[in-house]
Formats: sequence, structure tokens, C-alpha cells
Amino acid sequence: MTRTYVNRAPQDTRGSWLTYVSLGVVLLFSAFPVYWMFVISTSTDEAVAQIPPSVIPGAEFLTNASEVFTLNEVFFAASLINSVLVSAVITLSTLFFCSLAGFAFAKLRFRGRNALLVVVVLTLTVPSQLGIVALYIVMGKLGWNGTLLAVIAPGLVSAFGVFYMRQFIAHAVPDELVESARIDGALNMRVYWNIVLPAIRPALAVLGLLTFVMAWNDFQWPLIQLNGTDFPTSMVALSDLASGNYVIYRRVLAGAFIATVPLIVLLLIGGRQIVRGIMEGAVKS
Repeated sequence: MTRTYVNRAPQDTRGSWLTYVSLGVVLLFSAFPVYWMFVISTSTDEAVAQIPPSVIPGAEFLTNASEVFTLNEVFFAASLINSVLVSAVITLSTLFFCSLAGFAFAKLRFRGRNALLVVVVLTLTVPSQLGIVALYIVMGKLGWNGTLLAVIAPGLVSAFGVFYMRQFIAHAVPDELVESARIDGALNMRVYWNIVLPAIRPALAVLGLLTFVMAWNDFQWPLIQLNGTDFPTSMVALSDLASGNYVIYRRVLAGAFIATVPLIVLLLIGGRQIVRGIMEGAVKS
């Protein structure tokens, strides 16, 4: 009996010209606000008031940035340092606690596990604004109101992070691998540290980047806690720049562009990890 082998040509996965045009239009509309922010931040007051406005960057960025950093009532340099500190602490804490809780929900067997997971997921449906007053009272009881601790503490763990880690760990870490480690005498923390963490690095990168961006861009709670203090975050400092009877837009957008640069650099560096983590999660599911 003879077998016939058919040589199949590899499928062409390249998109059509319409796909590239559509992606180019989406990219243009997405990047234009950032570009326009940069144009205004490099312009003079006369150029900003010009009609029609110029779409060519000017040469006054260093002057505008210098004004932003030298305003005594804004504390912009300190706000950037505080934003880095708050975002870094929240990100590291979220990665540790959410991955640890996700490991427990995915691989450990304990009474009430499913009910507790449902409660965690249901908290995602509750708007954060509903808990502002209660949270402010709790921070006041602890004596943290008006400090960075009050901004950091509520973000140390997130329900989304716990659910995301639980879903990824459930598919990325085989039960047989965990059981074999336990047979060898490994405790739960050793299983978590030596087996689970190396397997979920792409998911940790995705959650870390998303958490850092969300913590950096958070405005409502830092405004409540840090408005009028000498150590605001960057978003609160930007609101101070935009307040008053006479708003200097070139100065406001110069500060906004400076506060956006760290996020752009972070996303450029970690963009591949985001795509990799999303694709691996999609394949595993």
C-alpha cells in the first residue's frame, strides 16, 4: 500500500493593504493627542493663541519645563518622585500578594475557596467611589490622612490581579508538577517560589505594567489625600497647574508631557511582554 504525501504551501499570514491602512489610521488617532500635547508644550503663548494653530513643534520646551519645575506652589519635581515611589510600591505589592492569592485559589484545596473567590470577583462590580468616605475615615483612624501611606495602602492588592493570577496559574502550572514537589517534601511557599513564579513571568509582566500605569494615572484618591500638601503625586500637581483664574496652557501641557514620558518609555520597554503574556494566556485558555 502506497502513501501519497501532499506538500502544502505555508499559508500567507500577511494582512491586506486595507488592514495596514486601518491600523495606520488607528495609530494616527491614538498618537495625535500625545503629539499635540508636545506641540503646545514647545510653543509660546502667542503660538498657542494662533488661529489656525500650528502643528509644528516650537523651540520653547526647555523654557516651559523650567517654569513647571520652578513653581513653588506646585512641587512638580517632588510629585514625580512621589509618583515613582507610590507606583513602584503598589506594583511590587500587587504582584506578590495577587500571585500568592492566585496560587492559593488555583492549586490549594480549602473550605470556602469557591465562595471566597466569588466574593473577590463581586468586589469588581462595586464602584470605587462608593468606598471613598469609609476609606477616608479608616485612614483618619490610622493617622495616615494627608500622607503617602494613605495613597499606597488601598492599592497594595487588587481583586482583578487576584482573579487574573488565579486564571493564569490554573492553566500554566500543571497539578502533577505541584504534587510531585509536595511528594519531594516542598512546602507551599517553596512550591510558590520555585515552581509557580518562574512559570507565570509573562503574566506578572502584564499585571505589573498595567498596575504601574493605573497607579501612576490615579487622580481621585491622591487628590483627596494630598491636595494642598507639599508632597503631591504628578496627577495632583498637574491639577494645581491647571487651577486658577488664568491657566497657561503651554505650562500645563509641558507638565502633562513630562508626566507622560515615563509611561511611554515603560510601555516601549515592556510592550513585548504585554503581547507575550496576553498571547500565552489566550493559548492556554
